[in-house]
Amino acid sequence: MDETLLLRGALGSYALGALAASARRWQRPALALLCLAVGLHTLSLARRWATHGQGPFTTLHEILSSSIWSLALVFLVCVLLRREARAAWVGVGAVLALLGAWLLVTDAGRGHLPATYATSLLYLHAAAGKLFLGLLLVATGLGLVPWWQRLAGNHAGPLQAQDAAADDRRAELAYRLAAAAFICDSLMLIIGAVWAQDAWGRYWAWDPLETWAFLTWLALALALHARATRRPTPPVFGLWLVAVFALAFLTFFGVPFLSTSPHKGAL
Repeated sequence: MDETLLLRGALGSYALGALAASARRWQRPALALLCLAVGLHTLSLARRWATHGQGPFTTLHEILSSSIWSLALVFLVCVLLRREARAAWVGVGAVLALLGAWLLVTDAGRGHLPATYATSLLYLHAAAGKLFLGLLLVATGLGLVPWWQRLAGNHAGPLQAQDAAADDRRAELAYRLAAAAFICDSLMLIIGAVWAQDAWGRYWAWDPLETWAFLTWLALALALHARATRRPTPPVFGLWLVAVFALAFLTFFGVPFLSTSPHKGAL
């Protein structure tokens, strides 16, 4: 099947899954649609890789597509392992919708694979980065649940104590996912530094992308430290995660394509 048809089928399934997830009685169909979307997207990326002879690492279209796939895959695995992770669907769905809309208006043409990409470090660096962003997105989605509940007026009356207990459980899961994201982020920076030494003869140069990546790592470290020492309420910790994810989002999808520095996402 054509790569474009597979991709559009995946994007449509993501959208339908998010809509189905908004109703409790449609949770199983939503999960089935998410599995279908990830499957179709996997086939689309594999078809593109086989056709072009290189991975989806170079153009904006490829980076957006592979990022949507990895974010959805990480979320799917989290949902299958921990039922509580389904509560993050609103936040995850919003980010996937934003990236999907952006993807549809990008040029799907073939990119050029730089010589610096001819290394196994590329795959390790990309895998660590995508795991980091995926885990952080699920954690952020969970952190936003108390705010969605407040907007819906669910924190009132006799259910308030139950809601607070559920918030605590979700906040704990968000904390664990954020901690795992921090490990992946650290690995991404370390592998990237080794790769930079091989490619450019230096481990670190404080160019815009490296600076933003370090700021994201530092912000996540501070959020985890605050959670462990200050014990903020779930809504407050959720805002911490939103701020960190915003930094990470700009680092992944803003700086590499706006910066004129030599790094420019290693392109």
